[in-house]
Amino acid sequence: MRADIIPGAQFPDYELTDHTRTRRKLSELQGIDPMILILSRGHYCPKDHQQHLELAAFYPKIAVAYTQIVTISTDNILESNEFRSAVGAQWTFLSDSGRKVQQDLDIQEYTDPHHNPMIPHTIVLEPELVIYKIYNGYWFWGRPSPDDLRQDLRAIMQKTRPDWDLAKPGLRENWEGNKTLHYPYKAARQ
Repeated sequence: MRADIIPGAQFPDYELTDHTRTRRKLSELQGIDPMILILSRGHYCPKDHQQHLELAAFYPKIAVAYTQIVTISTDNILESNEFRSAVGAQWTFLSDSGRKVQQDLDIQEYTDPHHNPMIPHTIVLEPELVIYKIYNGYWFWGRPSPDDLRQDLRAIMQKTRPDWDLAKPGLRENWEGNKTLHYPYKAARQ
């Protein structure tokens, strides 16, 4: 992994084609929410299938928790769609068949020259693509469990949401005024 891709740094705002053949930027997909970004080997990897099955089961909680999730793989669009369908994913899959992300981040998995995938990583991002935590998933146990992700996302929300604790002094008064400290924080971020 590139030396500047560390917690606290901003992750590159890659633009790739999604499973519907639409060009999408990571920042557009993230919006103002935290994001789980999976850099995946792709459809052929049983470890990736298992991780994505667990994430699909966890997705109802992710969806109600103002959190986004995106998978990037070196699969082409057809393979991305098949992978997405096979695991029951409801989130965006981006195709990096040209290996732009793999090369830019220096994460080519040199142990598999046949598929030429990227080394799988799961990256938990704060708003504005700020890296909170990086998990190296070359070995399956290096990948985060839903409980790991829950703890990371709780810490991010406590850090980035001024209204995390509604009993905090001043929040009620703010709510009765201009609401800048309450979700979706548009006025507070301008």
